[in-house]
Amino acid sequence: MAANYWDSTQRANWTFSKAQLANIRSELEAKDRALVSQYPLPERRHLNIYFYHQFTKLGRRMSLRQQPLATAQVYLRRFYTKIEIRRTNPFLVMATALYLACKMEECPQHIRLVVAEARNTWPDVFLADTPKLGECEFSLIAEMNSQLIVHHPYRSLTDLQGNFSLTQDEISLAWSIINDHYLTDLPLLYPPHIIAVTAIFLSVVLKPTQSSLQVHSVGVSNALQALGNMQGIGASGAQSRVQKLVNWLAESSIDVEAIVDCTQELISLYEVWETYSEKDCKDKVHRFIKAKGLDK
Repeated sequence: MAANYWDSTQRANWTFSKAQLANIRSELEAKDRALVSQYPLPERRHLNIYFYHQFTKLGRRMSLRQQPLATAQVYLRRFYTKIEIRRTNPFLVMATALYLACKMEECPQHIRLVVAEARNTWPDVFLADTPKLGECEFSLIAEMNSQLIVHHPYRSLTDLQGNFSLTQDEISLAWSIINDHYLTDLPLLYPPHIIAVTAIFLSVVLKPTQSSLQVHSVGVSNALQALGNMQGIGASGAQSRVQKLVNWLAESSIDVEAIVDCTQELISLYEVWETYSEKDCKDKVHRFIKAKGLDK
């Protein structure tokens, strides 16, 4: 077990470049070309939003806190770097990932409770029993090579927030942005502290009183430019606080290009979210589950 990210299996085995991740997914789809062409999936980010909502539904029924939900989402993403999604019942995998995450995050849930709540949440596509979920758990652990520790950005946010005198609203917004990043590939691309700094950066250019989906496009653009050239943005108020963050980044060894990339990825997610259709995602996922009898 690694006490920190730098010595962890997450850094050694579960952090990829974008090119590596794209290649992994291409190879998985190439092995199942007929399946892929027969059952097209929604745009990947739409699918991630759909899975996020499903995790949230099940998590609420079980009164779970955010940490196991975040860990479960990482497990799901890791698992689908090894197994083509159309060969599985994603609802069984999600329930199993949450069951396993609860164990790892020291809030274990009885397997029968997980099965019962999953059946109530997804009655049309989840008919699995306790042995089947247990079997799926072993598969999940095996595909992840028993490397189950996940380092999240929440701790980094707690450690860093005092450096920038964040208000409570900004801290809450940064926390929300970290929650949102699990809907992207960022947990597989960058270290937790990069995500935390990105969340802090965005929290001072988004409206703290509004949803994290509502972006100050001009403010973000100016701030990204400042990050890119490490020059002042010469303003007061929120921008002066961005300046403080830019100055801090200039003096640190943090990868600024990674911060910019994470920021752009999150903004892209928020833009894509506006065109998200739950019905479209549900129909496409349910189609291959039922056609292949994966709901039994």
